[in-house]
Formats: sequence, C-alpha cells, structure tokens
Amino acid sequence: MTTIMLPRPIVGACAWHGRDIAGSTRWVRNLPAAAIAEIDQALDAAKRRNVAWSDVTKASFPLPGMAGVLDDIRDELENGSGMIQLRGLPVARYAEEDLRRIWFGIGANLGMPLNQNKSGELMRAIRDEGGAALAGQHYGQLDEGQGKTFLSSYARTLTNGQLRFHTDRCDAVGLLCVRQAKAGGTSKLASSAMVHNTMLERRPDLCAALYQDIWRSRFGEEPGGEKLAYPLPVFGQRDGRFTSHYSLTYIEAAQKMGEVPRLTEAQHEGIDMLMALAEELSFEMRFAPGDIQLLNNHVIYHGRTPFEDDAASGQDRLLLRIWLALPNSRALPHGHEVLWRSIAPGAPRGGIGQVAGPALQSA
Repeated sequence: MTTIMLPRPIVGACAWHGRDIAGSTRWVRNLPAAAIAEIDQALDAAKRRNVAWSDVTKASFPLPGMAGVLDDIRDELENGSGMIQLRGLPVARYAEEDLRRIWFGIGANLGMPLNQNKSGELMRAIRDEGGAALAGQHYGQLDEGQGKTFLSSYARTLTNGQLRFHTDRCDAVGLLCVRQAKAGGTSKLASSAMVHNTMLERRPDLCAALYQDIWRSRFGEEPGGEKLAYPLPVFGQRDGRFTSHYSLTYIEAAQKMGEVPRLTEAQHEGIDMLMALAEELSFEMRFAPGDIQLLNNHVIYHGRTPFEDDAASGQDRLLLRIWLALPNSRALPHGHEVLWRSIAPGAPRGGIGQVAGPALQSA
C-alpha cells in the first residue's frame, strides 16, 4: 500500500481569513507628508533632466527619506499578510505622465520592474479598452466555433468584466488608482495560504493533487521560442515558505491543446474547490484615487468585480500596474524555473520573456 505524504499547513501572518483581515489595519499604510514632499522633489528633478517615466531608475528618482517606509512595505509583503494598501498620493495634482514617473520611481525603489507582455511593456494602464472583442483581437483569442471566442488572460484584464481569482507572474504586483469607475471594479483578495490550509483540513487528497504538475499554456503571453505549454504545480513549499501560482485561464487554454496531458479527476475537483474556497475566504476592498495596492503573488489570490464607467463625469476606471521582483523574495521550489527562470531568494525573476534583448529590463 502506497503512503501519500501530505503537505504541511502554512503558518504565519500570510494565512488569514477575509473576515478577520477586512477589519484589520496591519496592511494599511498612509503616506506621510514628508514622503509626498520628497516624491515631488524627485519628480521635479527628473523633469528638469527630461527623464521619461520608462527611463526612471532608483538613482534618477532617489527617495532616501522613504527608506524606512519601503523597508516596512517589503517586510509586510514577504513576511506579513502579503499585501499593502498605501494611501494618500494626491493624484489629482499630477498629469498622467508625471504619475507614471512617480509610480515607476516608487517601484524602482521597492524592487526591479518587469516586462508585463511580449512587447516589453513595463507599466500597463488597466482600463476598459472597448470590450471583449476588441481586447481579444489585440491581446489574444481562440476561435471556439459557433461564434464563441476564448480570450487570453491579458485580454480579459482590459475589459470591464469580472476577473477570476488568479496570481500574476512576478513576486509583487502593484496597482495605483488614478480614477475609479462609476460602479463596480471592487478588488477581491484571498490568502492562498489559507485556501491551502482549509483544503488540507477538509480534503487533504485534493490538496495533495494540487502539488502535482498541472499543465499551463503560454497563450497570449509569450511568442514562440519556448514550449507552448509547461507543467507546474498550483501549490509548492520550500524551506518552510509557501508559493501558489494559479490562473485558470492558462490551465483551460492548455487543456485545449491536443498534446497536453489531461487533468486528473482529483485535479479537476481540487481546482473547483480552490475557486470556491477563495470566494469563501476572501474580502473585498474598493480603491480610492491615490490608493496603491501591492500584493505578494506567492501568498495572495486577487480578482475583480465587473465595473461600469461614466467618462462624462470623470468616472472611467484607470489603474496603473507594475510588476516587481523583490530583493527580499523567498526561495522557490525546484521545478519552478520553468516559469520564474530563477528560484533563488532575492533573484531578478518573473516577468514575460522577450523575443530579442534581455528577458528582464532593469529600471
């Protein structure tokens, strides 16, 4: 009789229930007036030198007075709840180009900004770009016949529709809210560590199944040159630290490929349970203009409710997104190189590989 070694529960502040964290302020920070003044000073200096936002670096946008704030943010992301809400950036006073300089400058001081798509985009404006059909034409879709299309994950982000719980391909994803929608667009957050622990308690067999390889597609993400599909578990642990990389869209896309191994019954059931638990254990938060949300993708699942814009009243949702590799990141399990390229702690990793030039662009 084969003995199945069950995974261990995840302990620490990253394993939280939404009902508890929703009323907590441990993950909320307010930008002090001195920090805003330092940001303005760095912005003025960058503009005098005609530094474009995409050329901003830690050296060209120095924030030495914010070092303590940034250290605290990195520590909360890696060793605490896995998320930060940083409030108080006065976005209304800045033009969008200046906001991009500021946000990229903060990101460059936190970690290394990463490419978010195959064209090397380092900052993405998250807004409704005209509906699912338009987004699919530009960012990837599959024709399923009978008038049905399967949109890439990237395309879905650029509609006003719901986004299912998922993670992004970086240590931390950061969103700066410039404008909020007329209605909806609420951020939904769940601890993947708590999802794991609850599944382990209720259905240890399904939890164990998600430690096995599950095939994902690179559909809509990277051009040729690499295998179109790759195996990676949903859950992993190394040196007592947890990681979960999960996006159902990439799994679904892989299952449409003839040569990819099919999901087992236990994996199907485990994925269904993961989605149900993420919903059960989550909480919702609504951005206000000037809010910054930072999430550690190794321990947080995030999603979004549908939204409705009203551009005439200035209520057309606009978030600016950056992906970061963090210098205090955890070691990842062996085998995760297929996605992250490096599994060493603190290494530049993640992001989307490029056809030509370096895979990671240092800011």
